Amino acid sequence: MSELKSVVFLLMVTVLAPIGLYTDNTLGSHFTSSSCNSLDANPIRQGPQKLQRSSQISGKTRTKKQNEQTVPSDARICQLKDQLIRAKIYLSLLSTRNNPHFIRELRLRIKEVQRALGDATKDSELPRNASERFKAMEQTLLKGKQMDDDCSSVVKKLRAMLHLSEDQLRAHKKHALFLTQLTAKMIPKGLHCLPLRLTTEYFTLNSSKRDFLNKENVDNPNLYHYALFSDNVLAASVVVNSTVTHTKDPSKHVFHVVTDKLNYAAMKMWFLANPPGKATIHVQNVDEFTWLNSSYSPVLRQLGSASMIDYYFKNRRAESDSNLKFRNPKYLSIMNHLRFYLPEIFPNLDKILFLDDDVVVQKELTGLWSLDLNGKVIGVVETCGESFHRFDRYLNFSNPLISRSFSPRACGWAFGMNIFDLDQWRKQNITQVYHKWQNLNHDRLLWKLGTLPPGLITFWNHTYALDKAWHVLGLGYNPGVAQRDIDRAAVIHYNGNLKPWLEIGIPKFRSYWAKFVDYDHVYLRECNITP
Repeated sequence: MSELKSVVFLLMVTVLAPIGLYTDNTLGSHFTSSSCNSLDANPIRQGPQKLQRSSQISGKTRTKKQNEQTVPSDARICQLKDQLIRAKIYLSLLSTRNNPHFIRELRLRIKEVQRALGDATKDSELPRNASERFKAMEQTLLKGKQMDDDCSSVVKKLRAMLHLSEDQLRAHKKHALFLTQLTAKMIPKGLHCLPLRLTTEYFTLNSSKRDFLNKENVDNPNLYHYALFSDNVLAASVVVNSTVTHTKDPSKHVFHVVTDKLNYAAMKMWFLANPPGKATIHVQNVDEFTWLNSSYSPVLRQLGSASMIDYYFKNRRAESDSNLKFRNPKYLSIMNHLRFYLPEIFPNLDKILFLDDDVVVQKELTGLWSLDLNGKVIGVVETCGESFHRFDRYLNFSNPLISRSFSPRACGWAFGMNIFDLDQWRKQNITQVYHKWQNLNHDRLLWKLGTLPPGLITFWNHTYALDKAWHVLGLGYNPGVAQRDIDRAAVIHYNGNLKPWLEIGIPKFRSYWAKFVDYDHVYLRECNITP
């Protein structure tokens, strides 16, 4: 990416400078001083005479700017990389190629600069002779400029390099996207080992020791209830641990963990061996929900259809880019859609807080139960600050069923931390609304896959906007999430492919999650799960 922008910079300098349209600040808004895009850190490119004139014109202004800005830690590295780009241009120009002595010298200088750069990422890592290599290369480049000072040939070559770099960048981005999606689907070896180890341990227990304490709390509507649907034991433990850590009275909190039959024993064993203080744990097996069948649930019927299986497993390369995100196996699991059946799963409760298994709780959440939702069904944090979080990002507004019913500019919101008024849900028959739209989308023409699009539709005009500090998103895909937002957030959400338990997770965000994992635990050590 830096090489591509460097080529753009050189192209604009070469094209604009001869006609007087380029100045030192022409590209200032596009290149930051902390990256290799700030190529004007190289004083020799402009030549000593031009530099002297520029310094005289700028005068005190330039000095003031230099005092205001800190010198980037990779300034010399950027200059050396800039030299390599210019050297490649001279290698390909006809006028210089006809001079074998110059070409040999230039290739020697290129090797010297490349060796000096090595794997360095900041100037302090460069060898002592880096400055000498820089000066030697600059002298050789000056010879090349004297041999061919024809701007048109240089511009032509720069344009060719730019187009090639753009093609390479697109290819690399496509490849990186594919690898990221592929990695997100994989289960790390340690996380595969852990449930196997726990399951084995569970079935060695006496049947009398397989039950949790405080069963009377499970249906008590006067307590604080949480719904967590997950097949990831470690992720579920972090959600529970982080929540309990920030509660004043854990005995009043009940965690309902619903998992599948493959992970049921492992999930129970983990919380039996690691009870969260005085909080109540209730683990359920989704396969024991006999009422949840294809006769009742349209989505369950669709998930098992031949067309859906074909959509996931047939090799359709032409659609691989646009649909890659939706080809994740999680969309084939009913676990992902249990959030639309909360009143049926918890018939004796009137309010419940839904938490995704990729969140970390940082503050007390009990205030959510005391909120007056004004007759609404779900409390949400809206995400309409950016255009790609509007309804038209998720729904197909070319279909009249969608365009007649919703606004394309309506504000989206996020699943992951949502307070539900189950009494209002039942009163307004929200589950039937969900079933209606799922039936209409049997051919996936209204939206592709996932739970947010049907969520936006199902809870249309039934949402209550929460303060944004309750739920901060993006830690699973956006390295630019503001530190201030993270610090004030009650819940941080690693939505996206870069989960904190994967090696591809964003390093600077992983510690918020990892501090709730006991890596010294015997099960984790046996499965080689490390920070």
